[in-house]
Amino acid sequence: MDSPKSTEACGKKGSHATAQEEKTLEKLTRAQWLRAAILGANDGLLSTTSLMLGVGAAKDQDQRSMVLSGIAGALAGACSMAVGEFVSVSTQRDIKVMEFDARRTMMEESKQDNDIKLEPLPSPLKAAAASSLAFLFGAFVPMIPALLVSENRIRIFFMVLVASLALCLFGGIGAYLGGSSVKISAMRVLLGGWISMALSYGLLKPFDHDD
Repeated sequence: MDSPKSTEACGKKGSHATAQEEKTLEKLTRAQWLRAAILGANDGLLSTTSLMLGVGAAKDQDQRSMVLSGIAGALAGACSMAVGEFVSVSTQRDIKVMEFDARRTMMEESKQDNDIKLEPLPSPLKAAAASSLAFLFGAFVPMIPALLVSENRIRIFFMVLVASLALCLFGGIGAYLGGSSVKISAMRVLLGGWISMALSYGLLKPFDHDD
């Protein structure tokens, strides 16, 4: 027969383990949210920069068109990200709830101890807001040189430079949160960004005709 002290010690140990598991789960959840935000910002940065470079290639010396295209792309992309994230997280919640209800029903029918709990689920509205805001943050980065520099070639150079630095930063942070190599991930994201920007600029450059 166990003594009261040993029982109390086991209870304290179990509660301590539960608290540690909750803290670990909370850290993992925060890391996932932050990683998703980094990916959203990277998406906003690359898509907006590529769009503006394409417009800059086709309409040389037209700063207004470049900036307006960036604003339109940022708004459209943020709305698209918000809707996509809302639908995705809502579907994920529905699946988790259905699985939980099915498990609880099976345990009740088999007369087992129904001690399962539904894990915390992400909010679709919060996920949509975070995704769209992260996209807008990334899209804002190439807007700075686009607004400040008037000469088209110099403006494009600084846009590519700023976007490249931001791509390395976002790629490195995402890799750090995911537990992979920061250097390799940053270079991979940078290379992909260069390819995207080069294609956007190169494919639209033939449409640059001076009237």
